[in-house]
Amino acid sequence: MTHPFKGAGVALVTPFKEDSSIDFNVLENIVEDQISNGMDYLVALGTTAETPTLSVEEQKEVVACIKAKTNKRVPLVLGMGGNDPYKIMQTIQATDFNGIDGILSVTPFYNKPSQKGLIEHYKLVCKTSPVPVILYNVPSRTGVNMDGSTSVEIAKICPNAIAIKEASGISSQVSRMVKHGPEGFGVISGDDVLALPIIAVGGIGVISVVANVLPGKLSQLIHFANEGKFAEARELHLQMIDFFKLLFREGNPGGVKAAMEITGKLKSIVRLPLYPISKKLYGQIEAELKTLL
Repeated sequence: MTHPFKGAGVALVTPFKEDSSIDFNVLENIVEDQISNGMDYLVALGTTAETPTLSVEEQKEVVACIKAKTNKRVPLVLGMGGNDPYKIMQTIQATDFNGIDGILSVTPFYNKPSQKGLIEHYKLVCKTSPVPVILYNVPSRTGVNMDGSTSVEIAKICPNAIAIKEASGISSQVSRMVKHGPEGFGVISGDDVLALPIIAVGGIGVISVVANVLPGKLSQLIHFANEGKFAEARELHLQMIDFFKLLFREGNPGGVKAAMEITGKLKSIVRLPLYPISKKLYGQIEAELKTLL
């Protein structure tokens, strides 16, 4: 059976107008661009969406817009994490999951739980969720690394914890999860630059930031890798490697929004406390894009 989140997923940006309100027409165009260029599934309300700066009402409007435009053509995953499991449970219980195929739930941030605390946290989240759960480990943002053995234990305890978005950068941790995870548990790269290496050791794909601007190339890279066509995948990976690095140099989604502005997809506007990237980096991204388009 094919894993429902195997392949190329995209962490969608939230486009803003000059007055910082959400540009829903552009959001619809972005969704269509992703689907028509081969992306396998979409992720709404991730970090790349600047979700912490969206009001509860705005979050509902964003999800409704993406859901309507997607129209069940590809799976849709909803970002739903936090550092209080009981608040997450309340949010899950208040959410309409019609048209939602899974949730992406980040490890608790700031309060730095122990590994045992992480297990208990996810047991509550998974017990409450009516859809499959993708665990999300991103220590650079949360302040805590979820060890591979912890992720495997959660997957064994919670049957609906069917994947992890892994962004620790610890290669041995990835390999251990692939080896010891229960059948059907998928390891997904949370970092574009590590997608190919992670698939090479048994991962199933990526939840990508770069796909917002280059969905065709990114989806092709992942599909080649998943088909075992590593020479072709490596060629695309090396084509984009410098671009990957540039986009994150001054933070996310500032870099990818600049690239999307250069390609005419949206206006490069972010909400505070994020700030637009420097003119120097903007020029470097523009120059690198010319080699890729």
